[in-house]
Amino acid sequence: MDQSIIGSLIRLVLVNFSSVLFIAALACAALDRKGPAAERTLSWLLLLPIGIGGLWSAFFHLAYPEMTARFIGWENSPFQFEVGMADLAFGVAGCAAFRASFGFRAATVLVNAIFLLGDAAGHVRQMIAAGNFAPGNAGPVFYLDIILPLASIALLLMSRPRRPAKGR
Repeated sequence: MDQSIIGSLIRLVLVNFSSVLFIAALACAALDRKGPAAERTLSWLLLLPIGIGGLWSAFFHLAYPEMTARFIGWENSPFQFEVGMADLAFGVAGCAAFRASFGFRAATVLVNAIFLLGDAAGHVRQMIAAGNFAPGNAGPVFYLDIILPLASIALLLMSRPRRPAKGR
Protein backbone atom coordinates (compact mmCIF):
# COMPACT_ATOMS: atom_id res chain seq x y z
CA MET A 1 0.00 0.00 0.00
CA ASP A 2 1.21 3.48 -0.85
CA GLN A 3 2.40 5.46 2.20
CA SER A 4 0.21 8.43 1.20
CA ILE A 5 -2.84 6.14 1.29
CA ILE A 6 -1.84 4.80 4.71
CA GLY A 7 -1.26 8.36 5.93
CA SER A 8 -4.66 9.42 4.60
CA LEU A 9 -6.36 6.47 6.31
CA ILE A 10 -4.66 7.23 9.62
CA ARG A 11 -5.65 10.91 9.35
CA LEU A 12 -9.24 9.91 8.51
CA VAL A 13 -9.47 7.68 11.60
CA LEU A 14 -7.86 10.27 13.88
CA VAL A 15 -10.06 13.14 12.66
CA ASN A 16 -13.17 10.98 13.01
CA PHE A 17 -12.07 9.08 16.12
CA SER A 18 -15.28 9.75 18.06
CA SER A 19 -17.36 8.39 15.18
CA VAL A 20 -15.07 5.35 14.94
CA LEU A 21 -15.59 4.75 18.67
CA PHE A 22 -19.38 5.06 18.26
CA ILE A 23 -19.37 2.44 15.48
CA ALA A 24 -16.99 0.23 17.47
CA ALA A 25 -19.35 0.43 20.47
CA LEU A 26 -22.26 -0.77 18.34
CA ALA A 27 -20.14 -3.61 16.97
CA CYS A 28 -18.95 -4.63 20.45
CA ALA A 29 -22.53 -4.59 21.75
CA ALA A 30 -23.63 -6.81 18.85
CA LEU A 31 -20.81 -9.28 19.54
CA ASP A 32 -21.05 -9.16 23.36
CA ARG A 33 -24.35 -11.06 23.84
CA LYS A 34 -24.14 -10.82 27.68
CA GLY A 35 -27.40 -9.37 28.97
CA PRO A 36 -30.19 -7.45 27.30
CA ALA A 37 -29.30 -5.53 24.12
CA ALA A 38 -30.14 -2.10 25.57
CA GLU A 39 -27.90 -2.64 28.61
CA ARG A 40 -24.91 -3.94 26.69
CA THR A 41 -25.23 -1.23 24.01
CA LEU A 42 -25.38 1.45 26.70
CA SER A 43 -22.34 -0.12 28.40
CA TRP A 44 -20.27 0.05 25.23
CA LEU A 45 -21.42 3.60 24.44
CA LEU A 46 -20.39 4.63 27.94
CA LEU A 47 -16.97 2.99 27.62
CA LEU A 48 -16.00 3.87 24.06
CA PRO A 49 -17.41 7.15 22.68
CA ILE A 50 -18.23 8.72 26.06
CA GLY A 51 -15.32 7.31 28.11
CA ILE A 52 -12.43 6.85 25.70
CA GLY A 53 -13.76 9.62 23.45
CA GLY A 54 -13.86 12.01 26.40
CA LEU A 55 -10.30 11.13 27.35
CA TRP A 56 -9.23 11.57 23.71
CA SER A 57 -10.87 15.01 23.52
CA ALA A 58 -9.39 16.01 26.87
CA PHE A 59 -5.92 15.06 25.72
CA PHE A 60 -6.12 17.25 22.63
CA HIS A 61 -7.79 20.23 24.36
CA LEU A 62 -5.17 20.12 27.13
CA ALA A 63 -1.99 19.07 25.29
CA TYR A 64 -2.57 20.65 21.86
CA PRO A 65 -4.98 23.56 22.41
CA GLU A 66 -3.86 25.58 19.36
CA MET A 67 -4.30 22.65 16.96
CA THR A 68 -7.63 21.68 18.56
CA ALA A 69 -8.93 25.24 18.34
CA ARG A 70 -8.01 25.41 14.63
CA PHE A 71 -9.78 22.08 13.99
CA ILE A 72 -12.95 23.48 15.59
CA GLY A 73 -12.59 26.81 13.79
CA TRP A 74 -11.87 28.79 16.96
CA GLU A 75 -9.14 31.04 18.18
CA ASN A 76 -7.18 29.48 21.02
CA SER A 77 -8.27 30.74 24.44
CA PRO A 78 -8.03 29.84 28.14
CA PHE A 79 -11.40 28.08 27.74
CA GLN A 80 -9.58 25.23 26.01
CA PHE A 81 -8.30 24.19 29.44
CA GLU A 82 -11.79 24.27 30.93
CA VAL A 83 -13.29 22.27 28.05
CA GLY A 84 -10.42 19.80 28.35
CA MET A 85 -11.08 19.33 32.05
CA ALA A 86 -14.81 18.80 31.39
CA ASP A 87 -13.94 16.24 28.71
CA LEU A 88 -11.59 14.54 31.18
CA ALA A 89 -14.37 14.34 33.78
CA PHE A 90 -16.83 12.86 31.28
CA GLY A 91 -14.21 10.43 30.00
CA VAL A 92 -13.36 9.14 33.46
CA ALA A 93 -17.06 8.87 34.39
CA GLY A 94 -17.86 7.07 31.13
CA CYS A 95 -15.12 4.50 31.69
CA ALA A 96 -16.21 3.99 35.30
CA ALA A 97 -19.85 3.61 34.21
CA PHE A 98 -19.07 0.72 31.85
CA ARG A 99 -19.99 -1.87 34.51
CA ALA A 100 -21.46 0.43 37.19
CA SER A 101 -24.88 0.58 38.83
CA PHE A 102 -27.90 1.96 37.02
CA GLY A 103 -27.81 5.13 39.14
CA PHE A 104 -24.18 5.85 38.26
CA ARG A 105 -24.89 5.20 34.59
CA ALA A 106 -27.95 7.46 34.69
CA ALA A 107 -25.96 10.33 36.21
CA THR A 108 -23.16 9.86 33.67
CA VAL A 109 -25.57 9.76 30.73
CA LEU A 110 -27.50 12.82 31.90
CA VAL A 111 -24.55 15.12 32.55
CA ASN A 112 -22.86 13.98 29.34
CA ALA A 113 -26.08 14.56 27.37
CA ILE A 114 -26.42 18.09 28.74
CA PHE A 115 -22.81 18.82 27.78
CA LEU A 116 -23.01 17.31 24.29
CA LEU A 117 -26.40 18.79 23.40
CA GLY A 118 -25.09 22.14 24.63
CA ASP A 119 -22.07 21.63 22.39
CA ALA A 120 -24.40 20.93 19.45
CA ALA A 121 -26.31 24.16 20.15
CA GLY A 122 -22.99 26.02 20.25
CA HIS A 123 -21.96 24.46 16.93
CA VAL A 124 -25.23 25.58 15.31
CA ARG A 125 -24.74 29.07 16.71
CA GLN A 126 -21.21 29.16 15.27
CA MET A 127 -22.43 27.92 11.89
CA ILE A 128 -25.11 30.63 11.73
CA ALA A 129 -23.38 33.57 13.41
CA ALA A 130 -19.78 33.03 12.30
CA GLY A 131 -20.15 30.84 9.21
CA ASN A 132 -17.94 28.29 10.99
CA PHE A 133 -18.13 25.08 8.99
CA ALA A 134 -14.75 23.73 10.11
CA PRO A 135 -14.68 19.91 10.39
CA GLY A 136 -14.53 20.09 14.20
CA ASN A 137 -17.60 22.35 14.31
CA ALA A 138 -19.87 21.21 11.49
CA GLY A 139 -18.57 17.73 10.68
CA PRO A 140 -19.06 14.33 12.31
CA VAL A 141 -18.40 15.82 15.76
CA PHE A 142 -21.55 17.94 15.42
CA TYR A 143 -23.74 14.98 14.44
CA LEU A 144 -22.32 12.79 17.20
CA ASP A 145 -23.05 15.58 19.72
CA ILE A 146 -26.72 14.96 18.89
CA ILE A 147 -26.85 11.21 18.16
CA LEU A 148 -24.77 10.01 21.14
CA PRO A 149 -26.77 11.71 23.92
CA LEU A 150 -30.15 10.85 22.35
CA ALA A 151 -29.13 7.21 21.88
CA SER A 152 -27.69 7.06 25.40
CA ILE A 153 -30.86 8.49 26.95
CA ALA A 154 -33.06 6.11 24.98
CA LEU A 155 -30.93 3.11 25.97
CA LEU A 156 -30.86 4.25 29.59
CA LEU A 157 -34.67 4.39 29.64
CA MET A 158 -34.90 0.99 27.97
CA SER A 159 -32.50 -0.57 30.46
CA ARG A 160 -33.91 0.89 33.67
CA PRO A 161 -34.73 -1.67 36.34
CA ARG A 162 -38.35 -2.70 36.47
CA ARG A 163 -40.14 -2.18 39.76
CA PRO A 164 -42.47 -4.91 40.91
CA ALA A 165 -46.14 -4.00 40.85
CA LYS A 166 -47.60 -2.90 44.20
CA GLY A 167 -49.24 -5.64 46.22
CA ARG A 168 -46.90 -8.38 45.05
